Amino acid sequence: MTYDRLVCANCAAPVIEGRCHVCRANRERLQQDNLFAGLNPMALITLLAVLIAAVALLAHQTA
Repeated sequence: MTYDRLVCANCAAPVIEGRCHVCRANRERLQQDNLFAGLNPMALITLLAVLIAAVALLAHQTA
């Protein structure tokens, strides 16, 4: 689940909107905790594909 779907228990608004101090604090905490928060799914898939290709290349060179 992404934080944009979370609802604040303090003000009952979506956390992404940051209406109260609790929303803003939790939004900041969630953004800092998630290493890949700024990447979209295609960037993650591309990164994974490059990683797999690098591992396959290294395995082929050592064999």
